[in-house]
Amino acid sequence: MNKKWLAFTDQVKAHYQMDFVPLHEPTFNGKELEYVTDCIQTGWVSSVGAYVNRFEEDLARFTGVRRAVAVVNGTAALHIALKLVGVQAHEEVFMPALTFVATANAVSYLGAVPHFVDVSEKTLGLDPQKLEAHILAIGEVKNNQLINKKTGRVIRAVVPMHTFGHAVELEELQVICEKYHLILVEDAAESLGTYYKGKQTGSFGKVSAISFNGNKIMTTGGGGAILTDDEALADYAKHITTTAKVPHRWEFEHDEVAFNYRLPNINAALGCAQLEKMPEFIEQKRALTAFYEELVAPLEGVTLFKEPTNSFSNYWLQTLIIDDTLVRDDVLAFLNDHGVMSRPIWTPLHKLKPYRDCPRADLSTIERLNKKIINIPSTPIKEG
Repeated sequence: MNKKWLAFTDQVKAHYQMDFVPLHEPTFNGKELEYVTDCIQTGWVSSVGAYVNRFEEDLARFTGVRRAVAVVNGTAALHIALKLVGVQAHEEVFMPALTFVATANAVSYLGAVPHFVDVSEKTLGLDPQKLEAHILAIGEVKNNQLINKKTGRVIRAVVPMHTFGHAVELEELQVICEKYHLILVEDAAESLGTYYKGKQTGSFGKVSAISFNGNKIMTTGGGGAILTDDEALADYAKHITTTAKVPHRWEFEHDEVAFNYRLPNINAALGCAQLEKMPEFIEQKRALTAFYEELVAPLEGVTLFKEPTNSFSNYWLQTLIIDDTLVRDDVLAFLNDHGVMSRPIWTPLHKLKPYRDCPRADLSTIERLNKKIINIPSTPIKEG
């Protein structure tokens, strides 16, 4: 590494005014303390309270969907989303192999099977053209269901994930889903505040899941939410995420095996305050992108990943793409050694022990990108 890289790390640390810059930290500069204190003072800190309903209503309004159901984390949200659309044990679900392990885990919780598909270099997310080519190679439609000819299993759904907050080609995926009798379930864990052709991600799928983990663009500490325009599905989601308890003044009746996934009121209070700051967070994220674009320009063999066509990105994690003249782990070692926390992309799912035997398409783009992607500090911060 040379003096240009040293200048890069020095300027990042100067920008954040830190000797070691973490990858992503939550920002609390709104009414978080006021709302959380209110929960503590009133005693409404658990799964019942006014902030839960308020958060769900505010979130639905912000994302442009009819209903939002708040749960304990994004993985729980995706688990329930897949259950809502009817994914059954021994069925298959298409997803990119380039995603966090939670995407595959949520499918596995239902006894279903992840089926890995390649991604696009334009979006870093599921590639519609490669998905359809793979369907034509291994699938056939029988009785309005897509069957994997190699395994004999039904392929029920497609779960695109909006990598680092960048939208996939959602309209193309919607066409494929309609054509091959698949259900679109968005893993929008990273893309709150990202738009595709003027409409927020998370509002295209029949059901979608988002995350409010501490490293996301906004946080509830832990937390997630299910988004849908289907009122009946939303009501059912709320029922089965609160142990399927039948409403009654004192009796404890539960009408099916369900889940204790409800978001606590104190977390929802934090979320209400964070959601109020989302426009500011997104503005700061995009300003950070402009800062990095200038900073990266002198570096040879490096480009800053920018939002795809037809997308307005929240730029959750800033992303460097390196070429073959650089070795990923050498760059990672230099950045971390010089006070700029950086990391590679997640280990591709097909390389993880639980998922090595899952069905897959050609994954050559993922194999290539795995050697080229580096995430750098992305906490939103005001200029000056």
